[in-house]
Parts: sequence; C-alpha cells; structure tokens
Amino acid sequence: MQNGWLDHIVAWIGANPVAAGGVIFLIAFCDAVIVLGIVVPALPLLFAVGTLIGLGHLDGPYALLCAAAGAFVGDAISYWVGYRWGPTLRQRWPFSRYPQLIDRGERMFRRHGSKGILIARYVGAVRPFVPAVAGMLRMPLKRYAPASAIAALTWAGLFLAPGWIFGASYDAVAAVADRLALVLLALAVLLALVWAGVLYTYRWFAGHADRILARALKWTHKHPRLGRYADSLIQPHRPESASLAMLAVCMIAIGWASFALIAAMLARGGPLALDYQAQATMFALRNPLADRLMAALASLGDPQVLLPPLLLTTAWLLWRRRYAAALHWIAAVAFGLVFTTIIGLSVDMPKPPTATGGFGFPSIPITLLTIVFGFFAVLIARELPGKQRVWPYLVAGFAVALLGFARLYFGAHWLSDIVGGMLFGIVWLLILGIAYRRHIKRSFWMRPLAAIFYISFAVAALWHAPRSVDDVLDRFVAAPPTQVMDRIAWWDEEWVLLPAQRDERAADRRWPLDVQIAGPLDLVQLKLHSRGWQTQSQADWVSTLGLLDPQRPLARQPVLPATLAAEAETLLMRRTGSSPDTLHVLRIWRAPVLLEDGQPLWMGTTQTLRFKRPIRGFGLWMPEPNAGAAARERLRADLEGLPMAESDRPRGGPGVLRIRSDIVEPRRD
Repeated sequence: MQNGWLDHIVAWIGANPVAAGGVIFLIAFCDAVIVLGIVVPALPLLFAVGTLIGLGHLDGPYALLCAAAGAFVGDAISYWVGYRWGPTLRQRWPFSRYPQLIDRGERMFRRHGSKGILIARYVGAVRPFVPAVAGMLRMPLKRYAPASAIAALTWAGLFLAPGWIFGASYDAVAAVADRLALVLLALAVLLALVWAGVLYTYRWFAGHADRILARALKWTHKHPRLGRYADSLIQPHRPESASLAMLAVCMIAIGWASFALIAAMLARGGPLALDYQAQATMFALRNPLADRLMAALASLGDPQVLLPPLLLTTAWLLWRRRYAAALHWIAAVAFGLVFTTIIGLSVDMPKPPTATGGFGFPSIPITLLTIVFGFFAVLIARELPGKQRVWPYLVAGFAVALLGFARLYFGAHWLSDIVGGMLFGIVWLLILGIAYRRHIKRSFWMRPLAAIFYISFAVAALWHAPRSVDDVLDRFVAAPPTQVMDRIAWWDEEWVLLPAQRDERAADRRWPLDVQIAGPLDLVQLKLHSRGWQTQSQADWVSTLGLLDPQRPLARQPVLPATLAAEAETLLMRRTGSSPDTLHVLRIWRAPVLLEDGQPLWMGTTQTLRFKRPIRGFGLWMPEPNAGAAARERLRADLEGLPMAESDRPRGGPGVLRIRSDIVEPRRD
C-alpha cells in the first residue's frame, strides 16, 4: 500500500504530526458548521484518516481528540449563529436557501430535546442545522454544551472506527484478497451513487415540478401553434400534469445524452478512450473470490430471470381487466427489444477482446432490464403515497447497476454499451410512461402486483443464478496463448523471457515467479502427494468464511487464491512447514506461451506462509517476507527424479527452478 500519493501523505504526516491533527480538526470543524457541513465530504475524509491510524502513521487518541474538538467547535459556531439571529435566521442568506433542513432540524429538536443534539450527529445533511436550531430556540448553554461534547466525541470515534479497522487489517487482507476488496468497494460506491442520484433527482423534481409546469404553460401561451400539443399534455387542473412534466423534461435531457453518445462513437469510429480505460481497470480486478458473485449478478438480465415476472405481471393485469396497462407493459418490452436490435445493427461497434458472441451496442440485457424495472416503477409509483413513490425507482436503479457492473467486470461490453443501453431504455420507458400517464386515469390496488413482480423476479434469479455461474465463467475464460517457444531454447536461455513477478500495484505483492514447468502437471502432483503435499481446491465463499472461525484447525483453514493476469491458479498445493502455523505453498499459473510441440508451459511461485490474526476473531495465511527460498528448496527435494535446473536471473533476484514433467531429458548439441 506504500506507493504514490500515499507515500507523500505518510511522509508529510511523519514530518508534521501536530499539523496533521490541525487538518483533522479542520475537516470535522467544516463538517459541523451550518450550511458548510453540507458541502464538505467528511465521511470519506475521516475514513482515510482512520485508515492512516490503523496503518500506524497517525496517533489514534490524538486524531480522535482533534476530530472531536473540531466537531464541538463547529457545532458551537452553528449554535452561536442560531442564537445571534434567532427566528430571523430563516430569512437570511444563505440559510434561507435551506428552509427544509431548518424545518427538519427543528422537528427533531422539539421531539427529542437535548437528545436531538446527539441524534442529529448521525443524520446526514441535518447534522449542522440542529445546533443552529438549538441556539435559535434559545436552549441554555449549560444544557447544550454537555450534549454537544458527548455527541462530538462519540461521532468522532464512530466515524474513524471503520477506517481504523480497515487500516489495521489492510496489509493482511490485501496480501491475498485486495482485488476482492476493491471489487466490493467499487460496487458499494456505485450503489451509493445510484441511490443518491435517484433519490436527489426525484426530490429535486418533486420540489420544482410546479415551477416547471408554470413555465411550460407560459411557453404554450407564447407559441400557440406548437404549444397546443404541450397544452394537451400538461393541464393546470390535472393532478398528473406535474408528473408528466417531470417525465417530459427527463425524456428530453436523456434523449439528447443518448444521441450525443452515438454521435461521439460514430465520430471516433469505435469505442471511446474511456471505454478502453474502464475495460482495463475492470480486467485488472478479476479474481476468483469475486468471479462467482459477479457471474451470478451477470445473469440478472437473462430471459430465464425476466420472463417469469413479465408473464405473471401480464397475466395479473389481464385478469384484473387492466387491458391498457397490459398493452403498455407488452409494448414496453417488445418495442424496446426491437429498438435495441435496430440500433445494434446500425452502429458497427468493435467488441471488447474478452466479449463472446451476441454482445454489441447498446447492451440488450441492460436495455431490457432498464425498461422492465423502469416501466414497472412508472406503473406502480402513482399508486404510492408522497415520499414512498421513489422506492420503485431506487429498486430499478439498483437492479440495472448490479447487472451493468457485473457485465463490465467480465468485459462483456464496453462502458459505452452499458451507458447506451441504460439511456435508450430510459428514453423509451419515459415515452411510454408519458403515454400511459396521459391516458390512464384509473387507479388500482398495486400491492398484489408489486408482490407478484418483485417476488417472482427474486425467485427466478435465486433459481437461475447458481445454475448459470459455471456457464458464465466458461464464456469468459482467458484466450489460450498464441506465442510459441522452442522447448530446447526455453530450457537453455529463453526461460528469462517469461514474467519475473506478479503484475501487482504494490511492491510487497509482486511475488517472484520462481518456478517454471514444461509438460502436464499430473506427474508433479503425484510426486508431491507422495511427499506430503496436498492439493487445495479453489477457495470459495463458504470456505473463506471459515477464516472467521477461531476454532477451526489450521490444517482446514484455506489459503486464499491469487491471480496472475486476471487468472486464478491452475494448481495450488500446500505442505506443513516447520511448525503447525507455517505452510510451504506452490502456486502454478498458465504461462503466456506454448511449447512448439503443443505441450503447455507453466510458471508459478513458492511461498512460506504463516497463520496470523490481524484482528481478534479473524485469521489468515500470510506470506512471510523473503521466505520463498525455503519453500523452493523443499519443492526441489520433493521432486527429486524429475529433470530440473536452477539459474539466477541476469538482473538479480531469486533463482528460477525449471522442471520437465515429460521425463525426457533435453537434447544437447
């Protein structure tokens, strides 16, 4: 983890430990000041501070006190502002721009009193407003100050704790599972962005719908010829007019975005630069522990998952004689499928190198999932009360994000395919949503329909996903190597052309590739088994969770997999070392070249691992630094009888042990 920008931060902290506390104070202070606290991203900043504490670069108690002091002083400023201006605070800029947050803060304060100061510390945007409300309502300072001090101290500890724990365990977990952590973190960030985007976009439109509607009506009066079409869509006395105006504005904006994306791709004549960057980034994150989860998520757009909710929803609408709704529902999917097929045939987009047949621009599974979940949200949201209308759109956003992330992870599509499929799906469902909302006035009991749709989708996904995982993984296996190397040339000198270490960002995880094997691995496995080595199957989620069991014997604790060029080990073998808490490990991957006679060539690493518990209740096998030589010597002794040779690399580093598993001595001229 010690690389790049982090090295500079750590060096600065080491040279300025007191000033680092001042920065932490400033972060917490800005987060607590009224209005300013909405803008400052304190949560990720404090997570980073906690990580540096866990890594040992910051003193924990000092950082905790600085954060608590900053929060207390910031709250005090907010309290003073409220006390200074009292009720007139609502009319003063910039506080007048946030009447809803002041109202929420006042309701919380009146309901909970002094406890509201503590509760508000953990309630997002309202956090910096409650102290101001306390001052505005003239809460005595002797009651306010103790509550604020307790709130600031507990808040600092709670917000620093996740990063603190993460930092304390990072070096341990990252040594074997950093890509898994990055995949899960990226997915969590994506879902958080979707949640924030959908929620705040919906709230913005809900708060500005009347103004948008008024401007649209004013435009219709100024342009009577064109305006008569808009006037028939948005009528001031119709309850649905605000919703229709919102849908129309979204349709225009997203429609422009869709055609701008097509224009950019046609102008470039292929994928955008961002597509290549995203594809390379996701390829670098491929790892065995995440593969099966991502393969399950990638199946969410399969017909086996979408057909049951589609058919059952259609059947329910027909049974309830909601023929117009059923017709719009069928049209949403049918025309969406036709539309994406036409676009796919019209735009000639080169596929990613990892994509199999049937993938193109835009992504048909993404488009269909967007239409199915999006139009169903349009269908039932009107039947929900007030603030609850946003949740069907949140569910739709999460479903599309999960599918898009998984397919991007496997390289099934370019990022443009994913975004294009989503945009086209949204445009079509908005067009259909406007038509549906424009003509359908009857309400219906949506709870049974919602239960049928979401439950049938969940059941179909849970039934189909486990059965499709192996098929998805088989479709995205890396292509076999095409470069050919002469067997004798490899044995004599060209072995130095193979990679010398793993392709990892952090130097401590660039394990040296100190073993090369020519020929099948069966004989190597057989000889090692006879000497006490064991073949470990690829660790999955079930076996990985065993790391949390302190009672499980060390012999049953799995060695977590590692990747090389996004591929997991073809062979992972282990042997107990000099003590029960040590292991000698051999990891073997496919080499990027073939031998001229068609025999495979393998390369790998030998390691000595020790079982460590970086956190109480959690342990794992971690590589011992500079301990590969002992494992390599053990391997050489246990493979006695096979043709072997060991040589040092020309530029230094650990020696490379070359092994022939075909029993034929290399020919010498």
